[in-house]
Amino acid sequence: MDNRLFRNMLLLITYAVALVVVIVKIDVILDWGAGVLVAFRPIFIGFAIAFILSRPCNFFVRVYSRGLGKRWERLARPLAVTTAYLILFAVFGILISLVVPELTRSIQRFAGNMNVYAANLQAVFEFVVEKLSLESLATLNLSNKISEILSNAFDQVLATLTGTIPHLISATSTLVSAVVTGVISFVFSVYMLSGGPKLVAQCRRLVIVYLPENIARHVLDVTRLTADTFTKYVSGQLTEACILGSLCFLGMVVFRFDYAPLISVIIGVSALIPVAGAYIGAVLAALLLAMISPIKAFWFLVFLAILQQLEGNLIYPRVVGTSLGLPGIWVLAAVTVGSSLLGFVGLVISVPITAVVYTILKYDLRRRLPQKGEYTTDKPHIDESSDEEG
Repeated sequence: MDNRLFRNMLLLITYAVALVVVIVKIDVILDWGAGVLVAFRPIFIGFAIAFILSRPCNFFVRVYSRGLGKRWERLARPLAVTTAYLILFAVFGILISLVVPELTRSIQRFAGNMNVYAANLQAVFEFVVEKLSLESLATLNLSNKISEILSNAFDQVLATLTGTIPHLISATSTLVSAVVTGVISFVFSVYMLSGGPKLVAQCRRLVIVYLPENIARHVLDVTRLTADTFTKYVSGQLTEACILGSLCFLGMVVFRFDYAPLISVIIGVSALIPVAGAYIGAVLAALLLAMISPIKAFWFLVFLAILQQLEGNLIYPRVVGTSLGLPGIWVLAAVTVGSSLLGFVGLVISVPITAVVYTILKYDLRRRLPQKGEYTTDKPHIDESSDEEG
C-alpha cells in the first residue's frame, strides 16, 4: 500500500475516533473545559486589568523616558506602572467616597417612603382604570400587593438569617476565594505591565519561528487589529459611561429630580452595555421616579433622551473618536448572540470581536472580488506604534 494513502487513512480513522469520543463524552469534556477556565481565571482577569491600563502606562513611559534621560531610562517603566496603579486606586477611592454615601442615603430614603410610593401608584392605577373603563381590574389593590411583596422579602431575609452558620461559612469561603483570586490577578497584571514589551517580543518570535511565513504575517496582523479594536472599544465605553453619568447627575441636580446620585449611577453603569444599556437604564430610572410622580418620570425621560442625543452626537465623537465601523445590525446581532452564549462576558466582548471579524472579512472580500472603481489592496488600518520591542 502506498505510504501516502496509508497516512491519509490513518489520519481519517484517528479523526473519526476522536469525533466519536467527543460526541459520546461531551459532558465530561465540557466539565473539564470549565475547570480549566476556572483555573486560568486569575490570569484572564490579570490580563484584562493590564490591557485596560496599558495605554496610560505607555503614555507615562514616554513621559518618564523624556524626563529621566538615557542614564535612568530603565526606571521609566517601573515608575509608569506604579503611576498607573496609583491613579487607578485614586479614582476608585474618590468614586467610593463620593458615590457610596449618596447611594446609601438615596436607598434609605427610598425604603422609608415605600408606603407613600405604593399609595401614589394605587392612585395612578385607579385613575387609569376609571378613564379606560377597566372594571375587571378595579378591585386590584396595588398598595396591598406591594406591602405583601415587602413582607415576603422581609420573611425571606429572616429565614436566611436563621441558618446563619452555614451561610456564614459559605460566604466566608466565597469571600476568601474572591480575595485570593483578586490578589493573584493583581500580581499577574503587574508582571504583564512591567514586562509588556518583552512579552510582546517573545510572542512575536514564537509566531514567526513556529508558523509558516504567510500564516505568521496574517496572525500578527489579526493580533494587532484585535488589540487596537479592543483598546478603542474599552476606552470608548468607559469614557462614555463616565461622561453620561456625570452629565446626568448635573442635569438632575439643576432640574431638581429626586435620587440624583442613585439614578446617575444606574445610567452610567447601564451605558457600559451596548445597544440595550440606554433603554435598561432609562426604564429603571423612570420606574423609580414614577413611584414619586409620573409627571416627573415623564420629564426625566425627555431630559434623558435629549442628554443621550447631545452626548452621542456631539461630545462622544469628539472625546472618544470614531466608532468601530460596525453597522448597527451587526452590533445588535453580536450583543444578542454573545449574551446568550457567555452572559455578561459575552455582552462585553461580542461587539469588538464582531468588529474584528467584520473588518477582516471586508478586506478579504475586496481583495478577492475586485469591482470597478472599488478595488483596494489596503489592509485595515492598524496602529503599529503601540507595538514595543523588548
